[in-house]
Amino acid sequence: MMILQQWWVILAAEFLMTRVSSEFSLQKRRCVFHMNTQQNNKYMTAGRVSGSLQVCENTHCCVGYFLVISGQPVVDLLACDVAEKSCPDATCKSQTRFDSSFIKCVCNTDLCNSNVTWTPDSEQPPLTQSYVDELMKVAVILIGTVLILYLLIAAAKWRNLKDKKENLQALDCSISPPCSCQTSKNSEIDIADIELQQILGRGYFATVWQGKYQGTTVAVKVFPAGWRHHFTAEREVYELPLIKHAGILSFLGTGTKPDDSSWLIVLQIAEYGSLHSFLSNHTTNWMLSLKLCQSLSQGLSYLHSDLHRYDVHKPSVAHRDLSSSNVLVKADGTCALCDFGCSTILRSCSGHPSWQSHTTNKDCRQFATLRYMAPEILEGSVNLGSRWCLMQGDIYALGLLLWEILMRCSDLFDDGVVPLHLLPYESELGDSVTLKSLVMYVFDMDKRPSVPKHWERLPQGSELQELLSDCWDFDPDARLTAQCVVDRLVSLRSCVSP
Repeated sequence: MMILQQWWVILAAEFLMTRVSSEFSLQKRRCVFHMNTQQNNKYMTAGRVSGSLQVCENTHCCVGYFLVISGQPVVDLLACDVAEKSCPDATCKSQTRFDSSFIKCVCNTDLCNSNVTWTPDSEQPPLTQSYVDELMKVAVILIGTVLILYLLIAAAKWRNLKDKKENLQALDCSISPPCSCQTSKNSEIDIADIELQQILGRGYFATVWQGKYQGTTVAVKVFPAGWRHHFTAEREVYELPLIKHAGILSFLGTGTKPDDSSWLIVLQIAEYGSLHSFLSNHTTNWMLSLKLCQSLSQGLSYLHSDLHRYDVHKPSVAHRDLSSSNVLVKADGTCALCDFGCSTILRSCSGHPSWQSHTTNKDCRQFATLRYMAPEILEGSVNLGSRWCLMQGDIYALGLLLWEILMRCSDLFDDGVVPLHLLPYESELGDSVTLKSLVMYVFDMDKRPSVPKHWERLPQGSELQELLSDCWDFDPDARLTAQCVVDRLVSLRSCVSP
């Protein structure tokens, strides 16, 4: 703590000079910069570094990481945050994590990460009065010199931001005309035509049966009465206009069982079951792997698309629970998306955004598959009211699914010896991951599933590694769109198999 407070005094003069000499730079957040190791190189690119100061390029948040050693915080990293996220505090208030051995703070004022507000288990020795007086003098000089300029710039920034938001809203309305929020015609079917035969699987919200409907083998999802809101969420996605696509499981209708008030969704059956089951029991060659990857990406691209055809509107949909258990493999070797219980319909009704979801953010964080959650969702710092953030969370999960598929491709391994199917982070964190372990590994350490070293020697190896990296990038804004993933995969077809 003493070291951090001494930094504040030393940095005050440097900060003051930089403030006065560069009026335009006031538009950008300034943070104290310090790195103990080169492990977190992503923070070097978060802004321009000059000595112990960093001018942020992508965010208005400063961040600090501290290790608690012998009851005292020791600086591990001070920098601009790497991406825009929530940082409501003006001072760096500590967030003690992981058995009190690690401290993090995030704040939204200049140089605020230079001094963490932290109360250890044992009381710290008091500061001397002379040191406090010196610190107060510097603070008064700093505040008196900067306050007026800062307030003027803040007002200008507020006006610019307001104008920008108004322009973006106008642009959004011009690109996507207000929808009537209609869905397709009623999908109710006669429950007497459905015959349940055997259970195929059980999920959080529903039991999936194999059944018969009008003489055809189908899959029937049965929701208990208590999970009606998840049934409603899934039904409304399937009932959207123009939702029919080869990469989305075909929807046949819904029904209600009067005896126990359960709710049914009747769907096309996928002969190979879930992608998880398929990869656990089958290896693939290069072309089949590409087919799986491309059909999966095409399905997600269509789900994310905002379409206006024949005077009807299909809004964008964020899946929000992509996993290898929520993707099915059909008889032709293509993937189809399913399980939309946590999905959000990204409508724009009467010209105003209105994300429609029957599940709360807490529900989805509780029931969605942890290991596929994007870093910003795990950390809880993402703006879940943002359409772009929700879709980019899907792209992160897509990258993990592509990795799962490619890790079972015999043409990508010497002598065709393919490792057993593993879920993302299973080899690193075990088969029962926790939120705590994932936040540490995925968010704080910025780690991802390992890619075999020998892929660098393959004709398509560098493209595959780049594709995965661009899907699961730490910065949501740096991730690809689903359509861009499709385009990259199409170009990979020209690669020669090993």
